[in-house]
Amino acid sequence: MIFHLGLFLGFQLLGEVIARVFTLRLPGPVIGMVLLAALLLARPTIGKKIEGTATTVLSYLSLLYVPAGVGIVQYLDQVSEIGLPLATALVGSTILAIGAGSLTFKYVGRAMGQADETPQ
Repeated sequence: MIFHLGLFLGFQLLGEVIARVFTLRLPGPVIGMVLLAALLLARPTIGKKIEGTATTVLSYLSLLYVPAGVGIVQYLDQVSEIGLPLATALVGSTILAIGAGSLTFKYVGRAMGQADETPQ
């Protein structure tokens, strides 16, 4: 498990290094995630090996939202000033993300030859 966590953090570090060396506007962790996804596509056996660790990390993902909640409480006066535009952006981006995810899921299913099970 330690090796797998090191692998995740190593790809994040590699992404940070690439982002800073080439002064990219894309965040380093996103670059690292893309590189890790490329590795997993190239070597699917690695995905099977790290699946348990990834599942464990994802089960505790909600803990990462605690600092964000504290930040909102700390700047509550500023949030109250921009609350409506912020809420609109959050709801709109959530709807767009769900739509993009479902369309991607549907497209990948068709590309893999699976029947569309959407109720008519």
